[in-house]
Amino acid sequence: MLDIKFVRDNLDAVKECMANRNAAFDDEAFLRLDAQRRELIASEEALQSERNTLSKKIGQLMKEGQREEAEATKDRVRAINEELDQAGEARQAVDDELRQLMLRVPNMTDASTPVGASEDDNPEIRRWGTPRDFAAEGFESKPHWDLGTDLGIIDFERGVKLAESRFYVLGGAGARLERALISFMLDQHTARGYREWWVPALANAETLTGTAQLPKFEDDLYKTTEGLYLIPTAEVQLTNLHAGEILDADELPLRYCAFTPCFREEAGSAGRDTRGIIRVHQFSKVEMVKYARPEEAFDELEMMVSDAENILQKLELPYRVISLCTGDIGFSSAKTYDVEVWLPSYDAYKEISSCSCCTDFQARRANIRYRDPSQFKGTRYLYTLNGSGLAVGRTMAAVLENYQNPDGSITVPEALVPYMGGMTRIELGA
Repeated sequence: MLDIKFVRDNLDAVKECMANRNAAFDDEAFLRLDAQRRELIASEEALQSERNTLSKKIGQLMKEGQREEAEATKDRVRAINEELDQAGEARQAVDDELRQLMLRVPNMTDASTPVGASEDDNPEIRRWGTPRDFAAEGFESKPHWDLGTDLGIIDFERGVKLAESRFYVLGGAGARLERALISFMLDQHTARGYREWWVPALANAETLTGTAQLPKFEDDLYKTTEGLYLIPTAEVQLTNLHAGEILDADELPLRYCAFTPCFREEAGSAGRDTRGIIRVHQFSKVEMVKYARPEEAFDELEMMVSDAENILQKLELPYRVISLCTGDIGFSSAKTYDVEVWLPSYDAYKEISSCSCCTDFQARRANIRYRDPSQFKGTRYLYTLNGSGLAVGRTMAAVLENYQNPDGSITVPEALVPYMGGMTRIELGA
């Protein structure tokens, strides 16, 4: 959430940023509510000051024997208390309305985020690896949904039978490959300094508000009858581990990772990547989250992208890195890099990781601060970062498609062989 004082003092810059984001921002409502809030605060303070003055006066009047005037003063104090109750209720109502407005305003983008209208304006930063030329090898590549079905390791029909469309079942070597990818990713991240966590797959509304999935994206979430939500990413839980806490500067940066199942309704995404396992309602993901001081956060973002790239390089999967423009960047993010893996079935690069620096936007919502007595008095909001490390289903799709053989079998990437129990090839019946 943006700081109200910052918005008030930088209204033109906020309006420009929201326009670049293609985001709605009702500046007239903001100014109206902010003015009302300040007027009510001033009124409360004036009443409190009058009450304090009169309370002291009562004792003096009693000492001087002016009993009648003292009683009249007491009546005024009682009236002030009632006025304060009313003023407090009025201010709380305005506070709540202003907070609801601000909860729906996205983060300010960083100056280094390119300005653009849509994903077509995202500049490419770098590429790694060279996509295979299957035609030169003498065969036509198949998409992962055909490869997995033909090998009997992905079953879409049983996924529909057990749940509904856009769920799937993994069997045999498919299930083993999912587990192998998760363990491999976690081992890579913990070796690079991340602390692994195991967290609940359900979160309460306050937790999801802290990372800004609520209230704006409620339609994309699965909700239980008890009011809990299935998490769309482990970012929700890892970022809120320290909600309401004050950390010491010498603890930072904190680097966390976790595997979780993730659940998304994907409202409004019909027709977009709905074939195969690219865009489904339930998927596995290994997530990275960092807590950092403001001055180190963007360096930590670059390292986080490198950590995501490391997974793809170890798996020898071609990819590219792009910087998201203002019109395509996520709600909470100030700066985002997407890592896109090469998928032959699309003849294109597809997102497999999104790494973002959210500045103090989430920390302000979740009330996560840090203290550094050597630099400043009191506490300040820290910066949070998050990134996929990686989306497991999309990684599996990339492995199947990029490592396929003319006979339909799949060569297991060398880095995964130990995690596959020594298996070097996935064939029918595996």
